Amino acid sequence: MTTQKSSLRDQVFQKLRKDILTGRYKRGEELVEGTVGKELGVSRTPVREAFRQLELEGLVEVIPHRGTFVDGISAKDIHDIYMIRSRLEGLCAGWAARLRTEEELEKLEETVYLSKFHAQKEHYEQVFELDSRFHEILYEASHSRMLAHTLSDFHQYVQKARKMSITSRSRSRKSNEEHQAILEAIRAQDAGKAEELATQHIMNTIQNLEQFDELEIKEREDM
Repeated sequence: MTTQKSSLRDQVFQKLRKDILTGRYKRGEELVEGTVGKELGVSRTPVREAFRQLELEGLVEVIPHRGTFVDGISAKDIHDIYMIRSRLEGLCAGWAARLRTEEELEKLEETVYLSKFHAQKEHYEQVFELDSRFHEILYEASHSRMLAHTLSDFHQYVQKARKMSITSRSRSRKSNEEHQAILEAIRAQDAGKAEELATQHIMNTIQNLEQFDELEIKEREDM
């Protein structure tokens, strides 16, 4: 019974977390236990527990006698996450260069190839998905469960910003070139080069996002 209850809470938490991070729920919007429970087909208990977990992650604010309100991710949060990622992603790529398997290398090669193809066709939704896939494979190739878990969480937290960045034509092309360079370093098992390139890749994304002010980021999230 406890396992089932925990599973329901986790399912509700993951669904709400995704909806907040992808912009379905906007900052300041109230989340009502009964409404969420009805929508997801669960009782109020797992919803209430999911709200507490979301509060611990800073995604909602629970105000006694008033309700639960979406807090979400601010422009500063996004900047901070990318700065942290720039260090960890480099470490990850360096480890991947030393530890990757042939299968993981082939997956990276296929992802880069498909991303270039879809970028040429201006299929930016597919490019975004393939960008996510490239980084997921990179995290797996580090063969560090803790590093992969941390980076995957950060990757999810900046979904909206990532999509805004990668769906611009110039950044999409440049990002693919950077992925190709990281791939070549990993293929050559040059850990130092892979780390340097992956770090710069994230820093370039930060620079690209700086052309958007906080208001524009919010407006795009609301679209």
